[in-house]
Amino acid sequence: MTDIWADWLRRRRTGGDAAYERTILKQLAGVRDRVLDNARLEAGETLLDVGCGNGLIGFGALERGAEVVFSDVSDALLDDCRTLAANAGVLDRCRFVNARADDLAGIADASVDVVTTRSVLIYVEDKERAFAEFHRVLRPGGRVSIFEPINRFGREKRGACWGYELGDAEELMAKVTAAYETIQPNTDPMVDFDERDLLRLAEDVGFFPITLEFTAEIEPPDARRWETFLHSSGNPKIPTLAEAMSETLTAEEEQRLTAALRPAVERGTGVWRMGKAYLWAVKP
Repeated sequence: MTDIWADWLRRRRTGGDAAYERTILKQLAGVRDRVLDNARLEAGETLLDVGCGNGLIGFGALERGAEVVFSDVSDALLDDCRTLAANAGVLDRCRFVNARADDLAGIADASVDVVTTRSVLIYVEDKERAFAEFHRVLRPGGRVSIFEPINRFGREKRGACWGYELGDAEELMAKVTAAYETIQPNTDPMVDFDERDLLRLAEDVGFFPITLEFTAEIEPPDARRWETFLHSSGNPKIPTLAEAMSETLTAEEEQRLTAALRPAVERGTGVWRMGKAYLWAVKP
């Protein structure tokens, strides 16, 4: 069983490159630990992992002695988590619920101690309702701890060339980028908010106190294998670069763009801009 969410996490995020998958998971382990540390999770508490995906945060919480409710819109990913939990011998401390972040109807009021998300609100149109749901399911004194990329930061300067210097091939990359922007324009949930919105939303639904940490990075992009770069996608809702090029360029244009882009990707030359936010707060 699969869907766009499962297919992306299983294959399309890394283009099927096992070495790159290990690199991604190593990076995400740091995010997981930070989210759990900010939540001040204690053994025996119940944690709701909203948008659990393949269980990165949830299994980290299990290792810390918590009971975990895995929640996701993907039955396929919930099945993956259930299998992993069974294999690890921790199924008795797990529950699995199909639910959206903005509609946690399967979770009772005031029933969990911690709510976590990692890169989930970027897919949620009604973020205010999601925060209200987080607040509803938490017990008094419960904590929310989230991580979200702030894709709005640097979006214009990343521009049509994704931060790479492409010379005469810039107009070709602009054609490819236009296809992505048609799928996810400036009004898309992925880019329609920033860190100040997260802070406001948390306060508006009643969280207090609240801490938000925003970090902006302007640095060279990581060097990448060309085949991995070509056959991976940035999120579940967009095509791979290979797919986008095939849809928007002629064969001759694809060759020209590849000749300009591939060396920059493999060398890691250019300027990459990205923001990220951690927010943690308490339900009084």
